Amino acid sequence: MGLGDKISNAAEEAKGKVKEGVGDATDNERLEAEGKADQAGANLKQAAENVKDAFK
Repeated sequence: MGLGDKISNAAEEAKGKVKEGVGDATDNERLEAEGKADQAGANLKQAAENVKDAFK
């Protein structure tokens, strides 16, 4: 996995954590759910990259 992919995934996960936190603090369930979805997406991408690396 390239460094750019790692940075991109980490940034997406961080963005999701911020969204989730803001949504929780403001009682905005939609924003909180979006944050959780962003984090899940980043984790899924990371897992896929790890699988690719394992087969190299």
